[in-house]
Amino acid sequence: MRPEADGVRRAEFLMDLDEGMVEYFRDIANEMTSRFGISRAEAVARINERYHDAEISAYPDLMCHEFPEYWAYGLYYHPNESGRLPTGDEDDDEGFDLSALRVRSAPAEDSPYWTSRA
Repeated sequence: MRPEADGVRRAEFLMDLDEGMVEYFRDIANEMTSRFGISRAEAVARINERYHDAEISAYPDLMCHEFPEYWAYGLYYHPNESGRLPTGDEDDDEGFDLSALRVRSAPAEDSPYWTSRA
């Protein structure tokens, strides 16, 4: 594991993050576990796979203009035939058929994205 920019090691995430963004990514992982019934380890692996080489600014990074559930849907599902994903907003998602979405494959279990087994 590598040390983070502020000198604190964040074992679960592979990106350099300040404390605020660590909490934001933890919120995304929490959304994934509660909405999709996956393990926390899988949620973290999906986040690491997508963002491991991203340059994330200090909180609030630009991605914070969306709620964590917005990012959770994109990490778990492929967009529908119209190229759309749920946003997590009840009004925007009214009538959205989740059963029509294909689930993205989780990262391979032997990949470095799995930083936790819990």
